[in-house]
Amino acid sequence: MRARYIGASVLVALTVAAAILVGMIAPASGQAQSSPFPRTADGKPNLTGIWQAMNTANWDIQAHEARQGPVVALGAAFSVQPGAGVVEGNDIPYLPEAAAKKKENGENWLSRDPEIKCYMPGIPRATYMPFPFQIVQSTSTILMAYEFATASRVVRMNSAEKSPAPAWMGWSIGRWDGDTLVIDVTDQMEDTWFDRAGNFHSDELHVIERYSVIDRNTLNYEATIEDTKVFSRPWKMSMPLYRRLEKNAQLMEYKCVPFVEELMYGHLRKRPIAR
Repeated sequence: MRARYIGASVLVALTVAAAILVGMIAPASGQAQSSPFPRTADGKPNLTGIWQAMNTANWDIQAHEARQGPVVALGAAFSVQPGAGVVEGNDIPYLPEAAAKKKENGENWLSRDPEIKCYMPGIPRATYMPFPFQIVQSTSTILMAYEFATASRVVRMNSAEKSPAPAWMGWSIGRWDGDTLVIDVTDQMEDTWFDRAGNFHSDELHVIERYSVIDRNTLNYEATIEDTKVFSRPWKMSMPLYRRLEKNAQLMEYKCVPFVEELMYGHLRKRPIAR
C-alpha cells in the first residue's frame, strides 16, 4: 500500500511540475511560431533548411496496428510501430491485379523492398523516411538532398525542359502557386515503393507535390498520386514536415551501399566468409 501511495505521489508531483513548465514556456513558443516565415529576395517563402516528417508512413502509408517485426530475435527493437496513416480517406484505389501484387509484396517484404537493397527511395517516399532532408533554394533552382543513400534531386523552376531518361528520383519541375511550392514529378523508376507494406507503382507514376507554409518551422506536405496501370483514380497523402532546430543541424553521411553488399552479392563468392 505504501509503495502505491509513493508512486501516486510521484506521479502527481511530475504532473504539477509539467503543468508549471508548460505554462512557463508556452508564451515563448507561441511567439516563435507567430514570427514571419523567411522569404527570398523575390518575395517567395524561403524553404532553405533541414526538414523531417514525424510519422510511421515508411512502415505503412495506411493506418496500421503495432505488430511483430520480421526478426523475432530482435524482440521489440524492430517491431512495427502503429500509425494513423497519411493516405487521405485511408483508401488506396488499387486495380484488382495490382491489389493482389501489393499483398504479395507485403508478404515478401524482406526480399523485395528497395529500401533493404539501399536503392534510392524515389518520390514521395524520400520525404517521410525516418531521415531528415535538406532544401537549398534559389530563384531558378531548388536542390533537395536526402540523408538516406545520399539521394538528391534538382527541382527546375518554371522550366519546359524534358526528362532525358527515367531516374530513381525522377524528373522534377517546380512552380509557385501563391506561397505554395508545387512540384510535378515524372519519369521515376518503377522499382521504388511507397513503404515497407508493399505499396507500389508502375513506370507511369506521376506525383504532384505541394509544400505549403503553416508557420515558421512547419510545412504541410501533400502528394497526389496518379498511375493508371496500378490505380483506378488519383489519390492523395498529406502530412506536416518539421524544421530541425537543434544547433548545427546538418545531414549526416548515410551511405548504405556497403551494408547490403553481402546480402545481395555474398552468394557469388567462391569461398564463403568464415563464420
